[in-house]
Amino acid sequence: MHIQGTNRDQLTLFPEAIDDYVVSDNTVRMIDAFVDSLDLLSLGFDKVISKTTGRPPYHPGDLLKLYLYGYLNRIRSSRRLETECHRNIELIWLIQQLRPDFKTIADFRKDNSDAFVATFKALGELCYEAGLFGQTLIAIDGSLFQGVNSKARVKTQKKLKLQLADIESDIDRYLKELDQTDLEEDAMEQHSPRPRDVADIIEKLKQRRNQTLEDLEDLIDKGESQRSLTDPDSRLIQQRHKPTVVGYNTQIAVDERHKLVVSYDVTNHANDKAQLAPMSIKATQVLKTDQLEAVADAGYYNGAQIEQASEAGITTYVPTFSTSSNKTRGRYDRSQFIYDKQTDSYRCPAGEQLIQVGKDEIRQHERFAYQTTKCRGCTQRQHCTDARPTRNRTIYRMDYEEAVEALKVRNQAKPEKQAQRKALVEHPFGTIKRGWGFDHFLVKGKKKVNAEMGLMLLAYNLKRVSNIFGNQVITRLGV
Repeated sequence: MHIQGTNRDQLTLFPEAIDDYVVSDNTVRMIDAFVDSLDLLSLGFDKVISKTTGRPPYHPGDLLKLYLYGYLNRIRSSRRLETECHRNIELIWLIQQLRPDFKTIADFRKDNSDAFVATFKALGELCYEAGLFGQTLIAIDGSLFQGVNSKARVKTQKKLKLQLADIESDIDRYLKELDQTDLEEDAMEQHSPRPRDVADIIEKLKQRRNQTLEDLEDLIDKGESQRSLTDPDSRLIQQRHKPTVVGYNTQIAVDERHKLVVSYDVTNHANDKAQLAPMSIKATQVLKTDQLEAVADAGYYNGAQIEQASEAGITTYVPTFSTSSNKTRGRYDRSQFIYDKQTDSYRCPAGEQLIQVGKDEIRQHERFAYQTTKCRGCTQRQHCTDARPTRNRTIYRMDYEEAVEALKVRNQAKPEKQAQRKALVEHPFGTIKRGWGFDHFLVKGKKKVNAEMGLMLLAYNLKRVSNIFGNQVITRLGV
């Protein structure tokens, strides 16, 4: 004897309500309450107010609930979401048995890019009001996401030059084929194309050469190193120890208290050097504080960014490194020259004073040069420089050097900050990319990609909030 199910043909006088199938602590109730609490019109959603004529549209609130449920449950495809609307009891409850087709679902994501970003900010405001942010420390990091563009659909100057060389080689080979008029006619028919066919091939190769040359000149004229054909905003990005990606570099700032994502941005820059200050300043606006600590990895080390963050009241912790080759050659490194702020001079390892002898501008920042006239007769010259005997060792100082020196002092005083960074900022990316499998985008164009990233992070933050509050999430969030 086994446990028996209910007879499918059994009639009931009072059918069960759909609400009975959704338990009180189900995540869909949080999604429902959160979306109902939003002012969708002010967030910028389209069709909040429907027209009095024509076929009425779906309410944007219902479609937003559908997408949030999909991203929370690893369902992003509009066709799969359409299927779930017909069979998933949670979705049937959430959007009240609505069954939009896949094109309606896809168009909603396409047409409301700015509104998705605004919705992510609205959730951040709710988290702030609920006291979920620590407002003292954030961790910043970036991760590469694949775009809707393959490597084969990317034109680079290097690739085009190689293609030109190959085409020229093919043309030369076929021209030599035409010149082999001394071959027997039957041998030519058996082993080589007929002269007329060869001429056609050469003509097609010349057309390819002209198009390739035109593409290369266009890139050079516009100062572009590459161009993506399927998604023009995506870029071929290659970073050390990471696979090459044609896509985007996504930045996030994570609050210390509950590992909630405070702010994010989507860029197509190959590195993170220009992201420290913008991401930190964005985070201060969400956390509503003018005193904040920000920790990032060595990829964010940039003196100008460190100074800009410092001016905004942000205390940064970023590993520093020296680009000088003197230390590896057994010579005095720049760090061995001690700067005296009062006299605006350096003291070299031999005890001589280097004074400012000039300045120039590099990357929109002033650079000051310091020298001493005692280099020529110095007994330690061989340990200092390999310059000609008539030249002196020059030490350069950027206008943001003071901020960098303060950073080095902070790093030595609190080496544990980097361990905190790993525990904070790698958790969201690990969850989204490895746990949920969202390592690529489904849409094209930076604006739409930014919106889809907002949906991913909305789902992540909602999941975190649900885990923090449990079945009290709706009450605690005040929605």
